[in-house]
Amino acid sequence: MAVVRTPRSSWIDEGLRALAAGGPDAVRIEPLARALGVTKGGFYWHFDDRRALLDAMLDTWERVLLDEVIERVEAEGGDARTRLHRLFVLASSSGDLLGIDLAVRDWARRDPTVADRLRRVDNRRMEYMRSLFGAFCPDQDEVEARCTLAFSL
Repeated sequence: MAVVRTPRSSWIDEGLRALAAGGPDAVRIEPLARALGVTKGGFYWHFDDRRALLDAMLDTWERVLLDEVIERVEAEGGDARTRLHRLFVLASSSGDLLGIDLAVRDWARRDPTVADRLRRVDNRRMEYMRSLFGAFCPDQDEVEARCTLAFSL
């Protein structure tokens, strides 16, 4: 009989829920195992330690909130205005993802490694918006102002 293991993604998803609810200090192996209804031993099949889980959570946050959003916007095509509209709709409908994003921002205030990563992600977000606004707005100062305003919202 095969042993059923809790998927790695379940640990990451539960870690992200804990992060959104209580910050990085809430991401602890035993409470995550309880929430998943498993023993903490299964955690070590997927991760060397808590730091590895935190890194995987940040990888998932970046992939879902940046890479996958841009891929969806680009896959549906359209001109720059249409893609901007789609980007804003996706960003405003992110629901639980907003809580995770805010928790990462709060975490970055206390952890320089997370701050560096957040800065990199934010820079990529801004570059993407600059490319879209720049497609129909020739004034670079206006492009920057529009990006800053859109990002702030």
